[in-house]
Amino acid sequence: MASKLTHVGPYGAARMVDVGMKPATHRIAVAEAEIGMKPSTLSSIRTGKNPKGSVLEVSRIAGINAAKHTASLIPLCHPLALTQVGIEFSVAAKNRLRITARVEAVDRTGVEMEALTAASVCALTVYDMCKAIDMEMEICRIRLLEKSGGKSGHFMRKELRKR
Repeated sequence: MASKLTHVGPYGAARMVDVGMKPATHRIAVAEAEIGMKPSTLSSIRTGKNPKGSVLEVSRIAGINAAKHTASLIPLCHPLALTQVGIEFSVAAKNRLRITARVEAVDRTGVEMEALTAASVCALTVYDMCKAIDMEMEICRIRLLEKSGGKSGHFMRKELRKR
């Protein structure tokens, strides 16, 4: 049987979930986004030779800022006091950059949306900073990798459990 949607009231109206009685626990979420591009674009990012400056550092700041503002962007998210936001970059292929966002808080609700928002905005920022040299970039594979804390416990993608 499917779980009841908690953001839908008894008559179908959208609502913010009441988390007031839930205990605050340590919450962690890790999400990723990938952005495909020309190998020459990725090279310009890695060598710091992009005409607009340090793509990765501007993207990192944008992702951290996005995580902190998730409740302003996603209507039914709770504002959270984040304790940590970390953004890492890695080369997934000769033409693909991987962005990994890790978000932590001690709160009554999870930080999955904050991690997903951070990864997404990082990818959008990379696109913005590189669009003058590569209009064919493609943002893809935005997904939750892992989360812990709270009533639902630990989640990890199946393919990551094998590593």
